[in-house]
Amino acid sequence: MRDYNELASRFITLANQMKDEGKPINMVNASLMSASCFYATYTAAGDNGGLTASGIEKVVETYKANLESVQKYKTEQANNP
Repeated sequence: MRDYNELASRFITLANQMKDEGKPINMVNASLMSASCFYATYTAAGDNGGLTASGIEKVVETYKANLESVQKYKTEQANNP
């Protein structure tokens, strides 16, 4: 879990650097999500493949589970400062 959190922190640091360079946060967010989509497709289907409808649904469910986990963590942090 430590490696996972460290990698996530590195992405956040990079995104914040882009924001600090004057890039709009909506653009930084959209770019990060797009990069994630490309990497998720690569992870599931390789360099030259694409996802089927069921593959897309699997990625969406994984993303949803991660988003729910982050929201739970943020709620817990807000309630226990």
